[in-house]
Amino acid sequence: MAKSTQLMVRLDEDSKSYLTKAAELRRVSISDYVRMVTIAQARREVTQAEQAAISLTAEEQLEFWNALNGTTKLTDTQRELGRTMRGEA
Repeated sequence: MAKSTQLMVRLDEDSKSYLTKAAELRRVSISDYVRMVTIAQARREVTQAEQAAISLTAEEQLEFWNALNGTTKLTDTQRELGRTMRGEA
């Protein structure tokens, strides 16, 4: 078993009260409740972050870069909207 370490967290009374009630509902200690909930949430967030990464080949990276840095070609409708927004129409 891995060596455990301590984590101290400061809470306002209202927050601690909710943690206490939630732990009681699950019939576990506050420490066990916090451990169960926070570790599960942390794992979900790490997994989502890892899955959200976009991998591009060198060719795809260059194409993406060029698309972001290329000159935008506006349509007539977009030009008209711009004039309207500037109060020129």
